[in-house]
Amino acid sequence: MKLLPLPAFQDNYLWLLHDGHRALVVDPGDAQPVLAALRQAGLQLEAILVTHHHPDHIGGLEEVRRATGATVYGPARETIPEPLTRVAQGDVVRALGLSFQVLDVPGHTAGHIAYFHDPHAPSSLPPGGAQPPRGGPAAAGPDVDGTPLLFCGDTLFSGGCGRLFEGTPAQMLASLDALAALPGDTRVCCAHEYTLANLKFARAVEPGNAELVDYTQHCEALRSQGQPTLPTTVAQEKRINPFLRTRESGVRHAAEAFNGTRPGDDVGVFAAIRQWKNEYR
Repeated sequence: MKLLPLPAFQDNYLWLLHDGHRALVVDPGDAQPVLAALRQAGLQLEAILVTHHHPDHIGGLEEVRRATGATVYGPARETIPEPLTRVAQGDVVRALGLSFQVLDVPGHTAGHIAYFHDPHAPSSLPPGGAQPPRGGPAAAGPDVDGTPLLFCGDTLFSGGCGRLFEGTPAQMLASLDALAALPGDTRVCCAHEYTLANLKFARAVEPGNAELVDYTQHCEALRSQGQPTLPTTVAQEKRINPFLRTRESGVRHAAEAFNGTRPGDDVGVFAAIRQWKNEYR
């Protein structure tokens, strides 16, 4: 399997996963990059996975669906154009011979979902245990066979998390906790190239975090070469992302300094850090 981030708009990534013949795409906010990549590589689009209803994630959905006939999967509790197979926590989406667990991750929007592929789950193989077809004309992109994958939309970013447009701090913290509990080598396919701005804020929260300094230098080098900083991994984010580290003493103390008072419980700490990020320049 090959994984490609397709740039769109100013900073979106539309994720394309393919086996050299068949493909799926996540959050096609713009149809043109998707259709161009499919034509160039000679791929047949089998499925479209939608995480939430914002226009930069579904703006190209209908055009891609009409052009390819792909099956569309999306959040059960959000307004997404039909035809749509509506999915929620506990459902499984099967595409490309792989199985994707659906996770409810409200916070950024009320019905936001994510898709997690565990390559070690028996249901991840096609009937009979055969591997999906490989090879073909599409060779670009890193090989992700045997790698856990997470398509998380705007819930988790490298070094950050999504704004709370419809959900509550308690919901977002619970959603991030669920993602942080996934295997450490899970490749986290975020929907935006916000990494450098997020890391600038993260250094303000944890100026003494040496892992954060090293990771920032790594990401700056990638961007200077025109390369994406994504995907990241769950393990990496647990080391550097303040929104996954709100129970660390340094982050709690930073939240207290910003708030001017003790923010209280874990939700209060998260809410203070999120508000700080909203105001940060």
